[in-house]
Amino acid sequence: MKPLIAITRSVSPAIDRCELTNLERIPIDLERARAQHHEYERTLSSLGVEVLRLPEEPDLPDSVFVEDAAIALEECAIITRPGADSRKPETESVAQALAPYRRLYTIQAPGSVDGGDVLVVGRRIWVGLSTRSNRSAIAQMQAFLEPHGYRVTGVPVSGCLHLKSAVTQAAQDTLLINPAWVDRAAFPGMEFIEVDPSEPYAANVLLVGKTALYQPAYPKTRRRLEAAGIQPVLVDQSELAKAEGALTCCSILFTKSI
Repeated sequence: MKPLIAITRSVSPAIDRCELTNLERIPIDLERARAQHHEYERTLSSLGVEVLRLPEEPDLPDSVFVEDAAIALEECAIITRPGADSRKPETESVAQALAPYRRLYTIQAPGSVDGGDVLVVGRRIWVGLSTRSNRSAIAQMQAFLEPHGYRVTGVPVSGCLHLKSAVTQAAQDTLLINPAWVDRAAFPGMEFIEVDPSEPYAANVLLVGKTALYQPAYPKTRRRLEAAGIQPVLVDQSELAKAEGALTCCSILFTKSI
């Protein structure tokens, strides 16, 4: 595995004022959220990932979810234009962190896209058509990335915040998917593991090299992963889940050298 860097950010003390789309607001225990996030960062470090932690942003409640601010690829990175206005200021510091490592492109208005809507598998990129991401951003991404050999496709999403709430990569050619929220037919050539129907939010896996990080909150779906030969490393993010966060949301992973 090539050396990896993970950009993360400390949990904002304003996390209780986070944006919510599909969940009712429940109080978030800030200290517990921070402890869980630190364990997440320690797990990444234990896998050989260099963790680059950005300072907390007291005035940006959702800023721990750094994934939404950028899409990092081998050849370049795209600085997003988040769909929620309150989140647009998050991108500046992420762009500064990525600039030493990648050539940067930037999504312009009227485009909007959250990194949580972007699933990358090899040279194929799927972008969720959600409340946060639109076709203008997809067209801009295709223009940026076509010279590098990528194909960008829009995918309708319903019932959840982001595409990666509904589907993520669990192994080289295998996706973990909630078929109630996104159509399997949108991902030709892939193998699928479906979440247990009683665990609709269980489709989020963070793949670090060949290691799958997964939340302990979804034991039925975890057994399905294990039956497919995937032995996940469990990382609890239950407090940030109250903010519609998941494992992929909390880092931007990219190779250290191109």
